[in-house]
Amino acid sequence: MLSLILGAAMSLQTADTIFVNGRVYVQKGRFESALAVAGDRVLAVGNDAAIRALASKDTRVVDLKGRLVTPGFNDAHVHFLDGGFGLLSVDLRDAKDEAEFAERIGRHAAGLPKGAWILNGNWDHERWKSQALPTKALIDAVTSDNPVAVNRLDGHMILANSPALKAAGIDRNTKDPFGGTIVRDASGEPTGILKDNAQDLLYKALPEPTREMNVRAAKAALAHAASLGVTSVQDNSSIDALPTYQQIRAEGGLLARINVWRPVSAMKSLIDAGVRSGLGDEWIRIGAIKILSDGSMGAGTAAFFDPYTDEPATSGLLLYPVEELNRMIDEADAADFQLAVHAIGDRANALVLDAFEKAAAARPRADRRFRIEHAQVVRRADLPRYAKLRVVASIQPSHCIDDMRWAPKRIGVERCRMAYNFKSFLDAGIPVAFGTDWYVEPLDPRLGLYAAVTRETVEGGPKDGFLPEERIPLEAAIDLYTRGSAYAEFADDRKGTLEPGKLADLAIFAEDLFKLEPKKILTTPVDLTMVGGRVVFERMPPHTP
Repeated sequence: MLSLILGAAMSLQTADTIFVNGRVYVQKGRFESALAVAGDRVLAVGNDAAIRALASKDTRVVDLKGRLVTPGFNDAHVHFLDGGFGLLSVDLRDAKDEAEFAERIGRHAAGLPKGAWILNGNWDHERWKSQALPTKALIDAVTSDNPVAVNRLDGHMILANSPALKAAGIDRNTKDPFGGTIVRDASGEPTGILKDNAQDLLYKALPEPTREMNVRAAKAALAHAASLGVTSVQDNSSIDALPTYQQIRAEGGLLARINVWRPVSAMKSLIDAGVRSGLGDEWIRIGAIKILSDGSMGAGTAAFFDPYTDEPATSGLLLYPVEELNRMIDEADAADFQLAVHAIGDRANALVLDAFEKAAAARPRADRRFRIEHAQVVRRADLPRYAKLRVVASIQPSHCIDDMRWAPKRIGVERCRMAYNFKSFLDAGIPVAFGTDWYVEPLDPRLGLYAAVTRETVEGGPKDGFLPEERIPLEAAIDLYTRGSAYAEFADDRKGTLEPGKLADLAIFAEDLFKLEPKKILTTPVDLTMVGGRVVFERMPPHTP
């Protein structure tokens, strides 16, 4: 009855903007040719004639000329402020070898004042012919005046130069912390590589970024997101970004809706302040409590039941003792926080599911929306447990086409069959949300769509894709990037589709992606991005009759 009343009330309105003569992806299973927006909401969807009837003399009429309109993309897992800082720092992602890696860092250092730290970077040694981890010896000569702590693109390893190690007090006598590794050479001297919890030893020495620096990074990230059709982000930045987003909003510069996660270390202060998941409004809202249970496959620290194929001496790292992981999950759930727990290896996924089951049994509740972030390698026997608990598998599809270059070497072909199983999750009735893990992967949702549909590298291949039985159709991929991600943050009642009454968050592509060969998805630009009925990015003004 309420929806009928709402529909009748909205039918009396005139539109601020209408889009006609295109292909509007309303939601999975429904397309229309036109859409009307009034205020910050979708007023109506339908055929051109019905939508044109909602126009007044002041209505902006946009001729889509066959272009595709989708709901705005919602990145379900992003390090948003960190990504913004990355846009302002040195880019090492595509450095082809150690020499180019060192040259880029040295060139960046030459433009900095003495003592300024060099951070971010997002290097990937798997791209190099040697595939050897970098060392401080590579960069010490070109960075003697600047401490360096550049991270591998997965965020589970950093390379520190000698000034940075000295600032952090890390030397040959420093012991490995639980859940972390200080990589050492044959003589016992640290090479500069710090894995997982060992990174914390260095992070304690980093100067806190100023508010001005945070605002610069956030504005860069917001502009980047708008250009890609990303209208919502679920942010687990390492920095307390909430005050930064509030300042930008007060200044009228917020270009995307932000669901702000907090680390488990902040939980007590949130409880004391009476803050819980869901506090906020449509623009800024407190999200999940984030816990990391293991590391990453790229760093050799994701936790598996069996040893790594290429490093049989290790099965990875648990970042907390099992009892501690169980306690944190139980306490967060008891305090009514949503939980988002990072788990990549099959053992980590199983242990997190064990803890979720215990929490759910202790406190029966209808709609928790537990989340496992990445869910990369999951035993088939654990899929029914995901489904029974309605655990959201928060997946980053572009990881698949990046990691498949080296995953079979790292964990073997058979375990790879349990990895990046998009279709198997859906077939098992598991809620799935898509994101990017930016800065780890590019923020660009086109890359994720392409990865989910083809499971091929951006260059093409392998033929038919990596484990092609796990490919999904484009319509399903868009659904997981919009409605699926909205569901993961308890927002599917107000965004994620373009149904009347939902928030008018949308993206217009220069062409209809459904009519293109998959490779062209990667290069078809976004022409316009709208958030709450306001245009926040426009590549080329569409034809307005």
